[in-house]
Amino acid sequence: MYKLGRQAANGHVEEAFRNAGHVWHAERILGLPDEKSVQALLLHGDTLIHVANTYYATVHFPATVLFLVWLYLRRPRHYLWSRRILAVLTGAALALHLLVPLAPPRMLAASGLVDTAQVYGPSVYGPTPSTDSMANQFAAMPSLHFGWAVMVGVGLVVATRSRWRWLWLLHPLVTLLVIVGTANHYWMDAIVVSALLALAFAAIRLEPAAGPLPGHRPWPASAAGTTAGRATPAPTAAYAAPAAEPPALTSTGARR
Repeated sequence: MYKLGRQAANGHVEEAFRNAGHVWHAERILGLPDEKSVQALLLHGDTLIHVANTYYATVHFPATVLFLVWLYLRRPRHYLWSRRILAVLTGAALALHLLVPLAPPRMLAASGLVDTAQVYGPSVYGPTPSTDSMANQFAAMPSLHFGWAVMVGVGLVVATRSRWRWLWLLHPLVTLLVIVGTANHYWMDAIVVSALLALAFAAIRLEPAAGPLPGHRPWPASAAGTTAGRATPAPTAAYAAPAAEPPALTSTGARR
């Protein structure tokens, strides 16, 4: 799908950069934080920015796959719910990638941001979009990196019961800082995918667990007086227990 998106984006380079300028300008009007402030934190040392680039390149897809595999094995009901949401979210995102091509901030000269992957490594993209035969580098909005990370975090919070489960939300938080700090995405990319995910959550609900209704205690199958939940009629006279025999007479005629 990404390769098809790359091929479809070949003739929309100017549109992608024009859209990037509109997004950058809109963020300034809305008063969103400057992406450069996040990147400045990561550029304090080569090690930190290298870790951020590695996180961006290697965590996104494997984390999502492991999440789905674990749900499939341990939480089948949550697996179906999460799979449906991810499918709807990914389909909507790919459609927007084709309809609204958008150059990432690392390509936008007005942003003043550094392409950290190219400078410090590792990079998952080619040096220029024209030489990248696999990835669609104009698919910045919405950010599936952030969308999938939010689904993983929320899905694990819902599927587990540990008091530490809320720590799973650190994954989307770190992902957000990474995608912005490495200049691969704008804040708006994360906002748009969050809106799509909210719609998916509203439309696709987690199915209730199968089992007896709360407070319902079915009678045991061997319980007397019931058959398939219906009272069994009292025995008729023909099947009543026989009456006790009269006491035997003694030789004197007295009853014992």
